[in-house]
Amino acid sequence: MLVSAFSLALFLSAALLFLVEPMFAKMALPVLGGSAAVWTTCLAFFQAALLAGYAYAHALVKWLGRRAQVAVHAGVSLLALAVLPVHVPSGAAPPTASNPTWWLLRLLLVSVGLPFFALSATTPLLQKWFADSRHHAAGDPYFLYAASNAGSLLGLLSYPFVLEPLLRLRSQSGVWTWGYGLFLVLGAGCILLVWRPRHGESEAKAPPEEAPSGEAAADNSGTPAWRQVSRWVALAFVPSSLMLGVTTALTTDIPPIPLFWVLPLALYLLSFVMVFAPRSLVPHQWLSRRLPLLILAAAIPIVLKGALPLIALLLIDLLALFAVALVCHGEIARTRPTTRHLTGFYLCIAVGGVLGGAFNAFLAPVLFSAVLELPIALVLAALLCPSPDLAEETPRTRLLDYVLPAALGVAVVIGILELQVRGVAPGRLFNLLIFGPAAICCLRFGKRPRRFGLGVAALIMASQAYAGPFGRILHRERSFYGVYRVGDDVERNYRVLFHGGTAHGVQSLDPSRACEPEAYYTRSGPIGQVFQAFRGSPVLENVALIGLGAGVMACYQQAHERFTFYEIDPAVLRIAQDRHYFTYLADCGSPPRVVLGDARLSLRDAPEHGYGLMVFDAFSGDSIPTHLLTREALALYLSKLANDGILAFHISNRYLDLHGVLGSLAEDAGLACLANDEVAVDEAESREGKFASSWVVMARKAGDFGALSNDPRWSNLPASPGSPVWTDDYSNIVSILRFK
Repeated sequence: MLVSAFSLALFLSAALLFLVEPMFAKMALPVLGGSAAVWTTCLAFFQAALLAGYAYAHALVKWLGRRAQVAVHAGVSLLALAVLPVHVPSGAAPPTASNPTWWLLRLLLVSVGLPFFALSATTPLLQKWFADSRHHAAGDPYFLYAASNAGSLLGLLSYPFVLEPLLRLRSQSGVWTWGYGLFLVLGAGCILLVWRPRHGESEAKAPPEEAPSGEAAADNSGTPAWRQVSRWVALAFVPSSLMLGVTTALTTDIPPIPLFWVLPLALYLLSFVMVFAPRSLVPHQWLSRRLPLLILAAAIPIVLKGALPLIALLLIDLLALFAVALVCHGEIARTRPTTRHLTGFYLCIAVGGVLGGAFNAFLAPVLFSAVLELPIALVLAALLCPSPDLAEETPRTRLLDYVLPAALGVAVVIGILELQVRGVAPGRLFNLLIFGPAAICCLRFGKRPRRFGLGVAALIMASQAYAGPFGRILHRERSFYGVYRVGDDVERNYRVLFHGGTAHGVQSLDPSRACEPEAYYTRSGPIGQVFQAFRGSPVLENVALIGLGAGVMACYQQAHERFTFYEIDPAVLRIAQDRHYFTYLADCGSPPRVVLGDARLSLRDAPEHGYGLMVFDAFSGDSIPTHLLTREALALYLSKLANDGILAFHISNRYLDLHGVLGSLAEDAGLACLANDEVAVDEAESREGKFASSWVVMARKAGDFGALSNDPRWSNLPASPGSPVWTDDYSNIVSILRFK
């Protein structure tokens, strides 16, 4: 009875914790432009709230008796009802000219902080109360931690596979609120079981402690030494940082949706379930021996700067994360203390987790202009994780631990420079000649953690001399919304703006073509056909363009026309306005107006029916803002569009097929809809900077399309059969994913 009650309460509280994380992040995602950093920041906040809950639980246990602990925590848990149901306050809007991280943290604190805090403290408190009982399993209650993490895992996985596809956000919040109510009932049952000392015992009398099962040392009953505490913190830091680094790497170039948030976090939680289970499922030493190979496999895509297929990238990164988490958390579980130090032990784990999250969410974006937290976490994992086959330390081996990685890094740099001088272009041959032998050498360092970790670091650092697919890098900048690179493609003689791995603007380095639209926006392409069809008509007198990029679309502006760009990221505006990188805005016609901020919020201030053409260029990247593709968003656009106006959507995308979404929106609103998928670009056009592209146009009636109606390159776009219309309360990106 006692075990069942405590297990069920812990299971439910943990499930609620990890249900609310992706749910609230999805609520906040629309007002923050679909940025991958939303989840990283949210998770860092939740880790900090978890730490606060553990610290609060530790303080209660240290300073109060059991009855006082129960009374205080019951009050906190009931107080959390005041902020339910969980929601984003109406009218909440992030700052337009500064980083919205602190705004998002304040939003999290106000909207979900208190219930999350109450739930997070439940895990250590209930385990401590169980440990103080007279149950035969009270001496080693760590199996309850596995039950708690199992609840976390189930709650996390149920969101993208059950709640998100079936329920709208408002209903999801309602379900969560009822779940919190059930948790209070179960918690009350546990309180009744521990409120009175059993069989006449004194409240202060503690049950006899047992050494924890597993591989923990027999002398762990004393206060853990600072060295052990520091090691627990470090071992918790690495998987936490790596988990967020993998998530950032995945959602920089694929959509930042709950499914891809959940996968790394689910593996992270599963590692806790497995290492704290009564019986080990994966032998610790067996996995430790194979860890170097998995770490190196995850480092190779970073070194090559190449775009792997989505499935390959997912498998490599997730497998490495899972292995590192199992080994690091296995080391923590192997050295866990007795129940006397239970809450302090969990506090150490939480400190390591929150430090890893804070490093990735707050320090890394400020310190680095690229996503370096993933390679740093891999290097730390290599340095920290144990090696069962470590040979005896001698002065010579310690010296070689530093000399050999340094020599490897120097050799890689020399090889890169030599092949570049010889004219070998980046590609498979280049990678095979340089990085193949280097990876083999690095793997041979695997039996010595220090040597292997420094070898991985040397390989990653040396690879900075390799340009890869980005060409010669002129500028790199990181913001809340992503990583931007400006590079020159010497072979094709043009400059490219990259957001993550996606080109967001191209300009020819030939002065005679400097004002010629390139990439997805050429005059012969679909958007060029739109401008040609309406050239000289009132439709082009006032044009709104959502998404600035390098400013390529400014090429279409003529003297009597007024273009207004809406751009969410100040970093993009800085790059587009810097003549050292791009000159579209400065030299190609009259300087257009640029409005900073989220397009939906900014468009509210635009004049009613003032735009003849509205061009939406926010979906070619893979972190798409779904709130720009909803029924409510379309209603806003129509209120700003002239009666005979045109909506044009650029939907070229590697991983998402948006045709059905737009077709369903058009049908729902009673609009005419055409699509043009220009999939074939000949070699001559490609050399001049033209990219294949897909565009969709909408109008109130088919006659408004003008010449496009009779153009065979444009065809009617039907609604997606059986696909619900996206709204502010519902979207399902998983249904439009194309894995390749």
